[in-house]
Amino acid sequence: MATGNTLVVTFKLDTGLRTVVTEALADAATPVWLTDLDDASRVAALRDATAILAHNTGQELHPHEPAAIGPVRLIQFVTAGIDFIPLQALPAGAPIASNGGAYAEPMAEHGLAMALAAAKRLLIEQRALEQGVFNQHVRNRTLMGGVCGILGFGGIGVALARLMRGVGMRIHAINRRGASDTVTDWIGTPAQLDAMLAASDVLMICTPLTRATQDLLGARELALMKEDAILVNLARGEIVSEAALFAHLQAHPRFFACIDAWWEEPIRHGAFRMGHPFLSLPNVIGSPHNSASVAGSSAAGLRHAIANIRRALAGEAPLHLAGDEERMR
Repeated sequence: MATGNTLVVTFKLDTGLRTVVTEALADAATPVWLTDLDDASRVAALRDATAILAHNTGQELHPHEPAAIGPVRLIQFVTAGIDFIPLQALPAGAPIASNGGAYAEPMAEHGLAMALAAAKRLLIEQRALEQGVFNQHVRNRTLMGGVCGILGFGGIGVALARLMRGVGMRIHAINRRGASDTVTDWIGTPAQLDAMLAASDVLMICTPLTRATQDLLGARELALMKEDAILVNLARGEIVSEAALFAHLQAHPRFFACIDAWWEEPIRHGAFRMGHPFLSLPNVIGSPHNSASVAGSSAAGLRHAIANIRRALAGEAPLHLAGDEERMR
């Protein structure tokens, strides 16, 4: 028998995913599907909710509905990044959490795949083969023995560290604390970014987009990196200056950029657009921000989010709470 707690789910889920939510909640709360309700019932459900599970409240709630939200224990989003959601429209006192780390393993695999494809020149040599050119004696690179710098050492960063150490790389990492329970060869704070950039053979970007990280890597920072470094962006395009990266790639043909996260994308901006023709460059590998898009990812993400909701309902501190920087974007 469920408690008196209710979890209001603001977005449409099919029958199978509703079952995932119900089973993950067990007796902690009763799910209420906002998309099934009429206008008056929606307002009442939000007013009485113990917790809320959302994808993008800016699209899922009617303009007057955020003000109806009562003293919820948690507003939990299913997305790992919440920079594109209008959090300032939600009640100021409501705790808000992202789904940090929910998709870490597939994203880490994607990052490794991109780095290997760049190091081994896979796309370059495939294009050469298509033209009848057989570059058997043109050297590619090994990652073993090099340094993998990880900017943002949360769930994705830790998953990346396991994989990159598995191919023989040393792990340098940066997070806000400059410390981690995960073993690294070096770890620092954002103030020590320059040192990590200079040391990295592969740089993995998996930090959230905030006011502090927007345009964090510009021309000066890119110039600190090795001539043949590989930059992999799994986070948000805006963390790297688009113009500076394009210019750096043009000027440094041995430098590679692997771009999964772009500056303008359909989900966040309504369309995919590039300000510069990155895909015309041989030292660019692109993917359509699909690093988390694997079979079962939706169910896994829901279970991860529900686990955090259960923490809040049990009186424990929820994980991945948005701070002032995230809430005021």
